[in-house]
Amino acid sequence: MNHALLFSVFIVASCGLAYELIAGALSSYLLGDSVTQFSTVIGTYLFAMGGGSWLSRFIERNLVARFIQIEILVGLIGGFSAAGLFFIFVWLSTPFKLALYLSVFLIGLLVGLEIPLIMRILKKDIDFRELVSQVLTFDYLGALAVSILFPVVLVPQLGLIRSGLLFGVLNVLIALWALRFFRGHLQKTAMLKAQGIAALTLLLAGFSGAGRFTSLAETHLYADEIIYSVSSNYQRIVITRWKDDVRLFLNNNLQFSSRDEYRYHEAMVHPGLTALPRARRALVLGGGDGLAVREILKHPQIESIVLVDLDPEMTRLFSTAPLLRKLNDDALLSPRVRIINADALQWLEENDESFDFIAVDFPDPSNFSIGKLYSAAFYRLLEKHMNAGAFAVVQATSPLYARRSFWCIVTTLESAGLKTAPYHVLVPSFGEWGFILAGRGGYVIPDKYAVETRFLTADATPHLFHFPKDMARIDAEVNRLNNQALVHYFEDEWRKVLR
Repeated sequence: MNHALLFSVFIVASCGLAYELIAGALSSYLLGDSVTQFSTVIGTYLFAMGGGSWLSRFIERNLVARFIQIEILVGLIGGFSAAGLFFIFVWLSTPFKLALYLSVFLIGLLVGLEIPLIMRILKKDIDFRELVSQVLTFDYLGALAVSILFPVVLVPQLGLIRSGLLFGVLNVLIALWALRFFRGHLQKTAMLKAQGIAALTLLLAGFSGAGRFTSLAETHLYADEIIYSVSSNYQRIVITRWKDDVRLFLNNNLQFSSRDEYRYHEAMVHPGLTALPRARRALVLGGGDGLAVREILKHPQIESIVLVDLDPEMTRLFSTAPLLRKLNDDALLSPRVRIINADALQWLEENDESFDFIAVDFPDPSNFSIGKLYSAAFYRLLEKHMNAGAFAVVQATSPLYARRSFWCIVTTLESAGLKTAPYHVLVPSFGEWGFILAGRGGYVIPDKYAVETRFLTADATPHLFHFPKDMARIDAEVNRLNNQALVHYFEDEWRKVLR
């Protein structure tokens, strides 16, 4: 029985860490800035665990009964935490951050009570030195198991809400197991059993209805009809449609609207690629929707395009769904296109191919994991993959709403030894948006476009490279891996815009 109780430590530790990861992931999905969210969630959770451990000293009698009740409470509160937070974010005016940290604190407090109680229950049968060693071993093994399963299996297969409910079920099953094995030492077992069964029933009912709840919440969250949604290993992908307007959201952030995406993608590709009539090989980093690839394929001299996108779910979706294939003109199915699902930084480090034109189409630098892809180290690596005379174009957020962020990217490219030609374009879905052409040599604006465009004209292109006073260059730090100045700029500027 002692071995079985020790195994329960493994489950308890897994559940505790799972609730922490779910809170951090959900808050980063909804609020952005994953480093800040995970850091503050983990700090709050660990502090609360310490408080729970201290409070355990005041539990003097009926240790097994208290352990069972704590497991039931952890199962209910932790299990429904993701669903409850999602509900608050979508439907209630209650401050989401307040609800987030209160739930994290309460779960941490209860989890902090668990291990001290287990150790006190076992201390009569196991030598103290062995007890501490075994309990902590199973505790850490449980944490390791869930930290591996969470991103690889649980989130992509179950999603955050169902994952929380699953671990809630495990907590309650531990409570019912303890009730069975210690029933000879307990009073009021019928009441404890009724509490456990009631909690288990609620959690199982929640698990079965989680899909409908998620669909209902997202329907309320997004103004238009949701035609596709999935949680991949890397992000939450949602596609909506209203009449002829198809929109892509990643982690609740709009990536494009089909009504005006052509402005963005024409501006990204054609000013740079038209200046390279001898270009043969192109590279697209990010851009798993295939829309930048669509524009590059309009240039008949391009013989091959390599698309490197982290998320295989994105490239699969945009190469198989008929509506999305129509949007990108089957670009991802072209024999000239090779798709690689990999981290762009790692791929550049491990690959020695060079290119005549590179389109860097990453999401905005809203967190440190993306910010590294806008760093001086990344741009130095990018420069090594550029043939003589090549150009790279980088999407660089808004020079109007995130002015210092935009010029930080310019400064960072220049620090890598590249000459820059910044420009901007109005995309109604986003507002004024910025791009930066970078190469070893100077850039000359083309006097004509040989490909079909809906927006760009040779006469209008020079105006894109002119910046009015409120978007003119300002001083900004170089974005380095060890300071991530860009992420701080971006977060501060967009917070003021959205306030």
